[in-house]
Amino acid sequence: MQQHCLAQNAAWEDHPFPGMPELSTFKVKDRIFAFSSLDAQPLTVSLKCEPELAVSLRAAHPAIAPGWHLNKRHWNTVTLDGSLPDTMVRELIEDSYDLVVAKLPRGERLLLDRP
Repeated sequence: MQQHCLAQNAAWEDHPFPGMPELSTFKVKDRIFAFSSLDAQPLTVSLKCEPELAVSLRAAHPAIAPGWHLNKRHWNTVTLDGSLPDTMVRELIEDSYDLVVAKLPRGERLLLDRP
């Protein structure tokens, strides 16, 4: 999961919460597209999602729940317990990244080779 997050263009990992060094955030241009406590068992990751898709994913997959301590309309928490295919997890990470990049100012998107 960490590798998939960091594989996104200009993505970087941060630990911005004092007293919570285990909580990693994955960002692009200082905007978060993923949260994870990398020492959690099972591993979970919270990802942005289109609201309508978020609801359907939750209904179809027990490992996908409303974002924990996040806006439940726009965030899902995904439990990486092996029940979801790796390709699906990668797609969810990429979709989260794309949603964040789409909100960046045009000039910043162009620097990322994204119109």
